[in-house]
Amino acid sequence: MKIELCPENPAAPEMLHPGKNDRSGIGVHYVDAFLKPLKAGVVLPDGVKFSAKRRGLKVTLTLGTRRGEGLMRRLAVSTDPVLMLRAALAEAGSQLGVRLACTDGRLWLES
Repeated sequence: MKIELCPENPAAPEMLHPGKNDRSGIGVHYVDAFLKPLKAGVVLPDGVKFSAKRRGLKVTLTLGTRRGEGLMRRLAVSTDPVLMLRAALAEAGSQLGVRLACTDGRLWLES
């Protein structure tokens, strides 16, 4: 099943510009801008709330009462913040039994 969560934040890629260096090494400004539409939570058609947040290196996905956590791993994955975030979302989603996909400018939840 594929459920649309929200449109992808168009301001997120702008945070990767070299002039907006956040000195974190993992692109925290990009990650925060990417997850901003999901931070308040999205209610799925079946009434379950889905949300995502970042704290330090940890990305947490919440689906109802279940939680999945993924780490932003710069050395093990890549120095590219986009790839690090995708790997962290995949790790957190696998703990929930779901997958987040970004296609056509939208975020999708696949189960």
